[in-house]
Amino acid sequence: MNTSAPASTASGLDRFFKISERGSTVGQEIRGGLVTFLTMAYIIVLNPLILGYVPDSTGHYLGGDTTPGSGLAAIAAGTALVAGLLTILMGAVANFPLALATGLGLNVFVANAIARQSTWADAMGLVVIEGIVILVLVLTGFRTAVFHAVPQQLKVAISVGIGLFITLVGLVDARFVTRIPDAFETSVPVQLGPDSHLVGWPVLVFIVGLLLMVALWVRRVRGAILIGIVAATVLAVVVEAFGDLGKVGDGAGNPNGWALSVPALDGSIFDMPDFATIGEFNLFGAFDTVEGGFLAAVLLIFTLMLADFFDTMGTMTAIGAEAGLNDEQGVPPSTQRILVVDSVAAIAGGAGGVSSNTSYIESASGVGEGARTGLASIVTGFLFLAAMFLTPLVKAIPTEAAVPALVLVGFLMMQQLTEIDWRDPEIAIPAFLTIVLMPFTYSISVGIGAGFIAFVLIKVVVGKIRDIHPLLWVVAALFIVYFAYSPISSWVH
Repeated sequence: MNTSAPASTASGLDRFFKISERGSTVGQEIRGGLVTFLTMAYIIVLNPLILGYVPDSTGHYLGGDTTPGSGLAAIAAGTALVAGLLTILMGAVANFPLALATGLGLNVFVANAIARQSTWADAMGLVVIEGIVILVLVLTGFRTAVFHAVPQQLKVAISVGIGLFITLVGLVDARFVTRIPDAFETSVPVQLGPDSHLVGWPVLVFIVGLLLMVALWVRRVRGAILIGIVAATVLAVVVEAFGDLGKVGDGAGNPNGWALSVPALDGSIFDMPDFATIGEFNLFGAFDTVEGGFLAAVLLIFTLMLADFFDTMGTMTAIGAEAGLNDEQGVPPSTQRILVVDSVAAIAGGAGGVSSNTSYIESASGVGEGARTGLASIVTGFLFLAAMFLTPLVKAIPTEAAVPALVLVGFLMMQQLTEIDWRDPEIAIPAFLTIVLMPFTYSISVGIGAGFIAFVLIKVVVGKIRDIHPLLWVVAALFIVYFAYSPISSWVH
């Protein structure tokens, strides 16, 4: 019996997603979607750890009661649900290989800057408002206009900076790079492993996975990133199976300091997901509960908005460039649709009680595997939905086995560096600040903001004010307010 799909069905799928037109295949899209999911799956575990242990002003924890961590399962389920639905929406509406999930950094800000001085429902209400504001800016064309106003070489710098940023994320998550303890009284913030040495099985798993990916990549082996992740996971599971073999001291007398992150699976794999966080938001509650009242709440929304606003700009530009989809001006296809879906994701994240959802730069790992269309995003989205029921299996992929993909993708994004004219200080200095400040401050928004401000300042100094797009004046001014949030907030209080 012939089980293959009819030709008309296959060609219809190809036409809808423009698979052949973009030089891809269904197989590449499926592999790319799977790889993107594997590099993003950590958020299902990490988001609950960030949000689930911070009490609000009433002493309650998100998704639970007054017991720390009581809502972890609910946050994990909500995180997977919202990420899955919005990533599918991105693939179907924008036809772009971009996945979405709870924004790292944004969730930390929501937990520590908002929820601690209000309730979790009030905090999520501000997230919903922020998403609505961004959606309005998109629909009125303002967000797209700002994007087109950014000089092309500055967009390239944003992509390169994000490449360095995710490389640092990979190295830190693998414990290849670690923070130097304060006891050493040094101004140097990081070092090679603990005590300037590589220690522990997690680092070995990371190195093996990275070397395998690099070897396969230079040999042009299809599925290089996916093969590397699977092989590293198998190595981690084998090492963990030998008990104490997977536990190596961290150099400070802690025998478990460098244990592999492979968890034990139990009967909880059959539990139904808990969606206690869904719908838990109070739209205007924070205007009464946060310290400083209405103005303080507006500043919190403004801070959230700026971070969301420009992170997505940088992310979609980088993904489009890596996939070879951007036009001559560095603009991805269906920019308006991408921005609309991303804005809706912010609203959905707040309404789902799991913080603002945004576009993920980890999508670049799927692009590196060959993804070029929204079909890859749909694959990623359905895997997120499946993960709601199989969270323990998702956690079985240790971080150190997945993050080598981030380092390799960081290299691929760095290749755009040659497109910047480093002999022209008027663009080179803003580009330099954009690139270096992203990893050095661990913030994409900081790098973008510094680049914009420097660009405007230099053009003013050299007397080329006409080269500054009117919107760049506005954006630079907003970023100045963004950087000055702390003193402004202190003045309000």
